[in-house]
Amino acid sequence: MRAARFHEYGGTDTLVVEQAPDPLPGPGEIRVRVTAASVNPIDWKVRNGSLRDLLPVELPAIPGRDVVGLVDQVGEGVGSVGVGDRVFGLGGVTGATAELAVLTAWAPAPADWSDAEAAAAGLASVTALGGLKALGPLEGRTLLVEGAAGGVGGAAVEIARALGATVIGTASERNHAYLTSLGALPVTYGAGLAGRLSGLAPNGVDLVLDAAASGSLADLVEIAGGPDRVVTVADHANAQRLGVRVVNAVNDSTLLAEAGALGAQGRYTPHVEATYPLEQIAKAHAHSEGGHVRGKIVVTL
Repeated sequence: MRAARFHEYGGTDTLVVEQAPDPLPGPGEIRVRVTAASVNPIDWKVRNGSLRDLLPVELPAIPGRDVVGLVDQVGEGVGSVGVGDRVFGLGGVTGATAELAVLTAWAPAPADWSDAEAAAAGLASVTALGGLKALGPLEGRTLLVEGAAGGVGGAAVEIARALGATVIGTASERNHAYLTSLGALPVTYGAGLAGRLSGLAPNGVDLVLDAAASGSLADLVEIAGGPDRVVTVADHANAQRLGVRVVNAVNDSTLLAEAGALGAQGRYTPHVEATYPLEQIAKAHAHSEGGHVRGKIVVTL
């Protein structure tokens, strides 16, 4: 199969498109013929070696974790899908940006989602849903999402709105119209946030989801009224010191199915900022590394 791979840790110049061995699904896994795969910050952090102590990988490695595609093979014990079904989902830390990928968690891809949108949904939706569920019931609550224009933040905005919350999202001014289109009340992040929120939430903010790791966690705790009202999916460094819960992404088919159901109802549509063909994988990674991505970047096959 054709795949993007890196044979050593380093910059985008380590990425090559070449032939690689076909992967095989194990028990409880499926293999899909990939139509699109997303690019996440963890992909280039694994590639450049900054996470080698935490997440070592066997080289050469194929970057990427979430994809959409048609089921090609079914592992032992899997009865929920059949060959030819269109699914989106998650595999390991690596292995997605290739013609064939093995998934450990998946769900039917909504018919109204394009391949790029479905590829963008996996990691973002399980991360957002995990964080929102840790905050408790959202119906009638006012939720502040820090970093609302990114892939996880945007998913959290739409899903929280679907679950009945009033959502305020922080972003730079250039992304305020985008947040409004998602159903959030936009506000600029940074110093003075509490003052700016007073006009948007005169009765205060009930809950906070931090999807940015911008160094604002202490301020978010103060805004919410305590660490028990805040969850971060990004700021591991400060969470323990402040007593804030950390939620990490998990390969959970139930969460994917929940996101897919909202997608089928038209209540959640992943936003794709840019797509690149497989041959331009280096440009896709460079785009992601540049930061300030609105939604997700996707590689098509």
